[in-house]
Amino acid sequence: MPQRPRNSGAHVPRKRFGQHFLTDPAVIDGIVRAIAPRPGDAMVEIGPGLAALTQPLVERLGRLAVIELDRDLAARLRAHPQLQVVEADVLQVDFRALAQAAGQPLRVVGNLPYNISTPILFHLLGQVDAVRDQHFMLQKEVIDRMVAEPATSDYGRLSVMLQWRYAMEDVLFVPPEAFDPPPRVDSAVVRMVPHAQPAVVDSTRLSQLVQAAFSQRRKLLRHALGPWLEAQGFTGSFDLQRRAEEVPVAEYVALAQAL
Repeated sequence: MPQRPRNSGAHVPRKRFGQHFLTDPAVIDGIVRAIAPRPGDAMVEIGPGLAALTQPLVERLGRLAVIELDRDLAARLRAHPQLQVVEADVLQVDFRALAQAAGQPLRVVGNLPYNISTPILFHLLGQVDAVRDQHFMLQKEVIDRMVAEPATSDYGRLSVMLQWRYAMEDVLFVPPEAFDPPPRVDSAVVRMVPHAQPAVVDSTRLSQLVQAAFSQRRKLLRHALGPWLEAQGFTGSFDLQRRAEEVPVAEYVALAQAL
């Protein structure tokens, strides 16, 4: 398993890119097992860094596309004959085009930078039709919010928007000491599989509705969502004598459809 170089040419992690390099072989093995790559899978890795996860993946796949913003790391990765290197900001990457070029839906993996993990999740949500599954290492508290059940403190906008479109599970806990440098938070790996037949709804409308509902999450919905629904001209019935966190995903989706 490749380790981080310790000579004068070693890559210095860059704070602005949120770089924390995975170095624990047991954790790397656990992640690869969870992903279960197969030869011929069209896989894209976001932020491969020093290739700790990249190498065992490409050994099983034969070929792997990687998205890397750091110019120095991208140059190193290009030396690997089995990698297709996309040097770009992941938030600008067209995953549909990558899937079209591959001729099949993508399996997307990565140790996501904590400072932009939520924008990346929403960027992929907008192109979910191009995705077969996703396995991401994220801050543990972000994954807790993603998979949260209604009527819990972690349940919020992220829970609703992602659960509408994906079946998700927390598959692996990752402690700070598995990284160099160690982050100040616990991490975990989440599996995200798009629902085969999701409820058909305008995603922008659903997002606006959920944002309005959770804008004052400690108050009853009649204070925040009520005025918003009125402004939309909604004349149907919806129980506003609840807090936002008490409403299941299916009810938010049904309300967005009714609008």
